[in-house]
Amino acid sequence: MKTVYTCFCTDVIHEGHLNIIREAGKYGEVILGVLSDEAMIRFNRFPTVCFEERMKMAQSLEGVKKVIVQKDIMYHQIIREWHPDYVIHGDNWSEGPMKAIRDNVAMLLSEYGGEIIDVPYTYTENVKRIDERVREKLAMPEYRRRRLRQLLQICPIVKTLEVHSGLTGLIAEKTIVENNGELDQFDAMWISSLCDSTIKGKPDIELVDMTSRFRTIDDVMEVTTKPVIFDGDTGGLVEHFVYTVRSLERMGVSAVIIEDKTGLKKNSLFGTEVEQKQDSIEHFCGKISAGKKIQLTDDFMIIARIESLILEQGMEDAMNRARAYVKAGADGIMIHSRKKNPAEIFEFCDKFREEFVNVPLVVVPTSFNQVTENELREHGVNIVIYANQLTRSAFPAMERTAKDILKFHRAKEVEERLMPISQILTLVDEL
Repeated sequence: MKTVYTCFCTDVIHEGHLNIIREAGKYGEVILGVLSDEAMIRFNRFPTVCFEERMKMAQSLEGVKKVIVQKDIMYHQIIREWHPDYVIHGDNWSEGPMKAIRDNVAMLLSEYGGEIIDVPYTYTENVKRIDERVREKLAMPEYRRRRLRQLLQICPIVKTLEVHSGLTGLIAEKTIVENNGELDQFDAMWISSLCDSTIKGKPDIELVDMTSRFRTIDDVMEVTTKPVIFDGDTGGLVEHFVYTVRSLERMGVSAVIIEDKTGLKKNSLFGTEVEQKQDSIEHFCGKISAGKKIQLTDDFMIIARIESLILEQGMEDAMNRARAYVKAGADGIMIHSRKKNPAEIFEFCDKFREEFVNVPLVVVPTSFNQVTENELREHGVNIVIYANQLTRSAFPAMERTAKDILKFHRAKEVEERLMPISQILTLVDEL
């Protein structure tokens, strides 16, 4: 009896999946793979139900001989272990980033004469409605808020990209790349105070009020599903910070990061070049504790950002503050540096991990941008934030375009480096 393999990465079984099973049964015994949580995240599908439930759904399907776990997006392990005669899939994997998966399968099957069966993708109104409901569920505050904690349990490192509008949110949401036979994407979004201020033409001194910044969150959340980490600057007065925490939690934000500075905020990358005053340990701990006390759920995270290395206060001061902030209830620690060499960041991370095995560590590799995610992970980092790259890449491109239009008195010369409007519109979903 020949064997046919197919893999599902879904939380809801619909007519499209049943059609795949029916078609597969025509060729032999059906082995059904259920994609693991870790693999689903890399496949741009955050699971809305637990893996155990997805396994039970698969095992209940008629026409399936065996249900197994597929732990990776690519099929190496499955095909080399089970040697299916056929692999069946919807023909939607014939183009775009998913084509890398199909190419991988074709290469593996060619080693022993196996075949791919492409089935026309089922996309009825009912299937469309189911997909939309799953997406809407992911966007709901109660589901989105908890997702950062879930990602920390699943992902080797949570890759976070700065966004400052609905459009940049869609870029973070939908960008998937194929690299060396693997698919990858961003896991979360960072709403930066610097970028939020800059995009409004305002200085980065906490001038943009929270009401305006919440509007940015709304714009991003309205069109995306990924978790949001909010740059809370210093957090402001304790009495104000508790309201910020309650508002962010209600909106579905996953975490706020506040820095231990006081007075007029200046960007950390200025370091000691401008006057910056670090908050006392006691006062900042009080702010953390007040924020944690006001929370209504266990999902929301308050992450303390330590400025000791930025302000050249030394490693001992940074570690003392880390210990105090964790004791005060901080759900994670962010360590920052403006040096181009990551040595002091690595040193702090190593020392911190010796004392705190499970407390999340956050790093923003803006100055030391040569460091890879794998290197950060080796030193115990859980979240990496690319904090301003979209904003910084947009400005030079827009300025160059503006100058060329002025120079040539027409737009023809800039056209070849512009994205077609039709391609931009494909990012935007219509109801």
